[in-house]
Amino acid sequence: MTPAELSRTVLHAVCRAVEDGALRAPVPESVSVERPRPGGCGDYATNVALRLAGPAGQQPRAVAEMLRPRIAEAPGIAAIEITGPGFLNITLDDGAQQALVRQVLERGSKYGWTELTGELAQPSCRSEVRAAVTADALRRILLSQGTLTRIYCEDAADPAWADLGVRIGAEGARPHLRTDVMPVPADDDAATLLRRLGVDAARWGLLSAASHDRPRTGDDLLVQQESNPLFRIQYAYSRTRALARNAEQLGFDSAPQNHVDAPTLTTAIGDYPAVLASATRLRAPDRLARHLESTADVLLAFQHTVLPVGDEKPLATHRSRLALAEAAGVVLAGGLSLLGITAPDYL
Repeated sequence: MTPAELSRTVLHAVCRAVEDGALRAPVPESVSVERPRPGGCGDYATNVALRLAGPAGQQPRAVAEMLRPRIAEAPGIAAIEITGPGFLNITLDDGAQQALVRQVLERGSKYGWTELTGELAQPSCRSEVRAAVTADALRRILLSQGTLTRIYCEDAADPAWADLGVRIGAEGARPHLRTDVMPVPADDDAATLLRRLGVDAARWGLLSAASHDRPRTGDDLLVQQESNPLFRIQYAYSRTRALARNAEQLGFDSAPQNHVDAPTLTTAIGDYPAVLASATRLRAPDRLARHLESTADVLLAFQHTVLPVGDEKPLATHRSRLALAEAAGVVLAGGLSLLGITAPDYL
């Protein structure tokens, strides 16, 4: 169960409580779930009871007690505990990881995407390379969350922008969203960045920093070392492809049969849809970039455990570890694609 699915499960429980007359409060449009804070427990926690207590005229713990059995009825929920003033701490079934990995591998590059909503966003950007690249990345990310996007730019004449993978339509449509970011130095125009860094490094340097921070356009983006976040991400993805090739040579493939003791990696995979939603809501591609960095780091720490060692025979455990690594690869490749950056099979 992904965080988005769990959020819908909690919201459905609230709706049923209101329909049953047990809860007299307006149903919120959405419910947030997040990893438990210090003092919490379980896999996820939600503060929905605290949010509803005031409108319902009840104590938060009383609202939490009312919601707990309704949430617990949903498939995939193992246990629910109430902590603090009324936080609901939710533990998922042991099979939740396998179900998550199965879902990721089945959806592939569309994992984390939502259905088209019919909305049309029309962001505008200044005639400046970072603003144009940011607007293009937002176009990709918004599409993943169901919103079609047409970018309006004050001047789309620079041919180097096309070489950077920027798709701009200067149709003159009325914009309702501006893309304002700190510009790159005046001598770092699109053509200069392309000659010096290439498409992948240039886009990463422009997108990975928050909009109010200076973009990263130094030559260190080309260094193939762990100090370079882009290299780590692309290398981590290439390792997932190498693991699959090595497993094939050993005569086995991936299958999420057993639970794998890799909570941090599982969390990174499961949180990806929520990261896309957050990047969309805040118009912040850098949030996606940071998530790819953390996913790559935990994957690189995990990948040494995937293949059999020495005379060890391939077991269900190895197939499950490979499936988890491949699911992380799906996240890395999908996220890089939304940023307009390649995910190489070999590096």
